[in-house]
Amino acid sequence: MGKKRVIVGLVVGLVVISGLVFGILSLTRNVGKTERTISTETAQQRLDDMLREIDPQTAQPIKSSVEYSQMETTAEELPELNTNEVTVKATTDAFAEIWASPEKAGTGTDGWLREMAEQFNKSGATVGGKPASVQVRNMSSGLGVDYIATGKATPAGYTPSNMLFVDLLGSRGIKCDVVRERLVGNVAGILLNKQHYDELIKKHGSADLKAVTEAVGAGELTMGYTNPLTSSTGLNFLVSTLLRYDPNNPLSDKAVEGFRQFQSNVPFVALTTVQMRDAAQRGALDGFVTEWQLYTNDPSLSDNYVFTPFGYRHDNPLVACPTATSEQREILEQFAQYCDNNGKELADRYGFNGKDDYVSEVPAIGGDQLVKAQELYKKNKDTDKPVVAVFVADTSGSMSGTPLAELQTSLVNSMRYINPENYVGLASYSDTVTIDVPVAKFDLNQQSLFKGAVENLRAGGGTATFDAILVAADMVKKAAEEVPGSKPMIFVLSDGESGEYVASFNAMSEVVAGLRIPIYTIGYNANISALQQISSINEAASIDASTDDVTYQLRNLFNANM
Repeated sequence: MGKKRVIVGLVVGLVVISGLVFGILSLTRNVGKTERTISTETAQQRLDDMLREIDPQTAQPIKSSVEYSQMETTAEELPELNTNEVTVKATTDAFAEIWASPEKAGTGTDGWLREMAEQFNKSGATVGGKPASVQVRNMSSGLGVDYIATGKATPAGYTPSNMLFVDLLGSRGIKCDVVRERLVGNVAGILLNKQHYDELIKKHGSADLKAVTEAVGAGELTMGYTNPLTSSTGLNFLVSTLLRYDPNNPLSDKAVEGFRQFQSNVPFVALTTVQMRDAAQRGALDGFVTEWQLYTNDPSLSDNYVFTPFGYRHDNPLVACPTATSEQREILEQFAQYCDNNGKELADRYGFNGKDDYVSEVPAIGGDQLVKAQELYKKNKDTDKPVVAVFVADTSGSMSGTPLAELQTSLVNSMRYINPENYVGLASYSDTVTIDVPVAKFDLNQQSLFKGAVENLRAGGGTATFDAILVAADMVKKAAEEVPGSKPMIFVLSDGESGEYVASFNAMSEVVAGLRIPIYTIGYNANISALQQISSINEAASIDASTDDVTYQLRNLFNANM
């Protein structure tokens, strides 16, 4: 009996100890793992489970010869001019058209120039004894440069946010004459949430550009900015950052190395201010760049962020283009004078002319240096982190005809803007999902395979969008494991219609959120709100690609991200 009690006691003791050990292991199995790590593991498990049911097929490789035009931006790939809205129409036969940046040619508080033009057109202005008026077209600064420089279209007057894009035109042989160095005052600034602003002040004694770039370079701050190839604020930020590292030469090795260190800790370069602001509001960014006029008119920004000016002033110059006639130049002068005499009260009310005491903190830079700074950005924006990307093409029945043809043409034409050091693959989908081109370095052989696959896409069947995104996520993740430090991306080209096959939207969303893969969407005659919902999962952009500007849109997207 005594021995039996001892044996029973040992058994009970072992069970208790085993239970304690199991409990301790259960409690400590996630020690040292962040929530993101656990979420990623869960996402991977769910992805593996759904992939077994999706069962994607692999297509036979098809090659096609690759030929590129020598010109990077051609007049043919620019959108037709009428896709840029005329916000004020001319009211007379004698008139001057002005291309104006969106913060002053839009509506509401973004409509200062539009309202001034409407008033001017009712003022009884004349030129050479004839009634005169102006016409205003809403035009982003970078797009205006591309139109004018390629000769596709040219206005009489051009008013970007700052002089940098006027200088860019000068570097391309387009000499514009300054009508006014300043129509209305504005400044660019860095917005930091109040917590990080206070931390910078405490550590650096300042929250200026120097302090911010140091903090970003050290990984203490997550910063975003807009595409310097198209955005006045983005170009200002790029040049100011380069000059911050070397005030004497923004193109020196010292400046480049400083920029590369800074850029290595920038999660993404936004295509638009809206994309960047939304990312900040969702907590993905600690700071970003914008203009004072937008900041002061948006309570969600002015209540939660601190604005610190940087770089060159944004005083909205007005210039006459070389093709402007003497009559048009006289109208531009009269309009500028009208704004001088009558525009201040409205400008103040709409948030302009704030921070008028700010003086530019960076030296002047020539147009040739600006061009080289943009080229430097394109070469160094990824530092040592190549992109691993999969393009997902919708080949469902709703894409039959024009939409698929546009997708094929635009994607083939845009291949030239993808850095060959990146890694690219292609998948397509209708009822089922096909891996058309497995991910590989985008060298000439891969480009040939990619082009051949795109050209041979055929439409028909249903729309398994969410299944296709999961297949692409698996392709990206596996390829990224072979390319340490790479940046994963997915590009979905679709009309936005989706059916549920294996994966629902929520199931797909949870997986890609856990894997932290941004999904850029490009819509063709599309349900844009559905595509925007997909892109918002991990702070990516959604493009509404009309028939005539999709190549230009993709060029900007790829130049910013690939």
